[in-house]
Amino acid sequence: MSALNPANAAPMPARRRSPWRSRVVIYGLLLIFAVLYLMPLVVMVMTSLKPMSEITGGNMFALPHDLTFEAWAKAWGTTCVGLTCAGIKGYFWNSIKMVVPAVFISTMLGALNGYVLTKWRFAGHRMVFGLMLFACFIPYQSVLIPMAVILGKLGYIGMNLKDMTGYSFGFGNATANLVLVHVVYGLGFTTLFFRNYYAAFPTELIKAAQIDGASFFQIFRRILLPNSAPIFIVTVIYQFTNIWNDFLFGSTFAAGDNAPMTVALNNVVNTSTGVIEYNVNMAAAIIAAAPTLFVYIVAGRYFVRGLMAGAVKG
Repeated sequence: MSALNPANAAPMPARRRSPWRSRVVIYGLLLIFAVLYLMPLVVMVMTSLKPMSEITGGNMFALPHDLTFEAWAKAWGTTCVGLTCAGIKGYFWNSIKMVVPAVFISTMLGALNGYVLTKWRFAGHRMVFGLMLFACFIPYQSVLIPMAVILGKLGYIGMNLKDMTGYSFGFGNATANLVLVHVVYGLGFTTLFFRNYYAAFPTELIKAAQIDGASFFQIFRRILLPNSAPIFIVTVIYQFTNIWNDFLFGSTFAAGDNAPMTVALNNVVNTSTGVIEYNVNMAAAIIAAAPTLFVYIVAGRYFVRGLMAGAVKG
């Protein structure tokens, strides 16, 4: 009877799965997605290395027969951007001069805000954080007119300062205006990143430093900042990408020789000075995308790691 009792029956052996089949499916899908994702970049690179005679002959997927870097040299130094035929090099450095201070200032202010909102809480700190969080959802277009009014007043101050002292001290400068715009618009995001990261940071360390007599900025500089590398990487990548790729603010608040790279690239592609040179356009587009691509290649693996670092408190 015991042999017929299901309770005493030996368990059925588990059906073994073949791991190689699942791996084939996973890696096959990853390979397909990688090919689809990289195909436009491959076409851009091959087109930029071809002379116009090969491009107009068709077959964009064909490898270049006569490999040449003339399109790259022309895009950098002699292509026409609007009415000026001096290449995109000047606009590239305009973007560098805009992005570096904007990323640095917005990141440091976000770190300071996150520190205050988590370790030096004050009456109404939740409402302040809520308002800054709300700023993350304000669309670009809705801040154009208020920003234009503020920048116009700053330009007027710069004109008065120049009349009195001979220097405008940056007031009214197109690059300084774009730095201010991106710092103000990005401050909500950087504060959100650092606030969530510092919320998981041990408060006991802050209290111990206060007992030892450390001041507000000493705690921030000696305790918080040395332990904030993951979230700094996340914030720098996020801000650098957004600011470098911005077109709306650049086309609105900067013009002519002070325009950033994205505006110059648009003017190169839409030029009406003659035949459309697809190889030059592709080379200019790759040059414009190279800094963000470099940032992701160097520090991209730390991006998700940094975001998850402050996801769980404790």
